[in-house]
Amino acid sequence: MKNHLLLATVLMLVATSSFGQKFFTKSGKIDFDATSPASPEKIEGVNRTATCVVDTKTGAIQFAVLMKGFAFERALMEEHFNENYVESHKFPKAEFKGSIINNETINYAKDGTYSVTVKGKLTIHGETKEVETPGKLTVQGGKINANASFSILLSDYKVSIPGLVADKVSKTAKLIISCSLEPLKS
Repeated sequence: MKNHLLLATVLMLVATSSFGQKFFTKSGKIDFDATSPASPEKIEGVNRTATCVVDTKTGAIQFAVLMKGFAFERALMEEHFNENYVESHKFPKAEFKGSIINNETINYAKDGTYSVTVKGKLTIHGETKEVETPGKLTVQGGKINANASFSILLSDYKVSIPGLVADKVSKTAKLIISCSLEPLKS
């Protein structure tokens, strides 16, 4: 009887690890900060409607966010962000497609915090660039929390800053990603 129970447990673990599972959210949070050290005001926006999917078997990870979903403290900043900088009417979304390159080190069946490296292609303002960044995955109670922080050069994505506000807006933007993902029901 014990041998049958042990065999059944081993088969379940093998099946879980070999088939994997997808985790999903439609309420991921992305903070955008392009505040210049010389600026008296913060140039920060937040979007709480990012979509994210993680495939635990392959380590594939994908994000998508509508640019008009970023909310700024001042309406004028939000208007300038959408109309002048990221041109949301022409380029309505940003997306990332990549993978967790050390996915094999994560035990998705065991609660814990895992350091990860994510690599892939980030598309903003119609421009696609390769990015690689460290992050953290926390597995807890059958759910995953994903967190990462990295900076991008706005010029890499052909986002130009007019000379009039060049001292107020940084040439780099810091992105902070935070997502709580649940198992995707099939």
